[in-house]
Amino acid sequence: MPVSRRRRSTPATATMSVVAALSAVLLGTLSVGPSHADEPPSADQGLLLTVSGTGNTWSRGVRLSCPDIHGRHPHAGAACDALAWARGDMDALPGEPHTCTREFDPVTASATGTWRGTQVNWHKEFPNACSMDSATGPLFRF
Repeated sequence: MPVSRRRRSTPATATMSVVAALSAVLLGTLSVGPSHADEPPSADQGLLLTVSGTGNTWSRGVRLSCPDIHGRHPHAGAACDALAWARGDMDALPGEPHTCTREFDPVTASATGTWRGTQVNWHKEFPNACSMDSATGPLFRF
């Protein structure tokens, strides 16, 4: 007559079962996409700042949120101060006026996203990088 051997549950196997169940639930939650993918980004996502050369031959960019808790922008404090001074109006930035050469090597600066809950979609072409820096100050120094 065969003897049945029942497995006894030990605390270790019970704990492993609970961990496995929680892992499955968490993975299921993480794999679900956003339900409102067409919604605009929330106010805390900040601004995507980009600078590109003539005919978009090169481009660089950084995300700035104020305060910059992620440390993405190299001059975040000064950039956030300039934005606050201008109340988010990119055309009203205080800049840091200085003399530039008259070299024509156009650059385009853009800022898209949200600043303090307000949608921003700003683009401006400057005759060269020096004039952009003079007009926008630390905002596009990255």
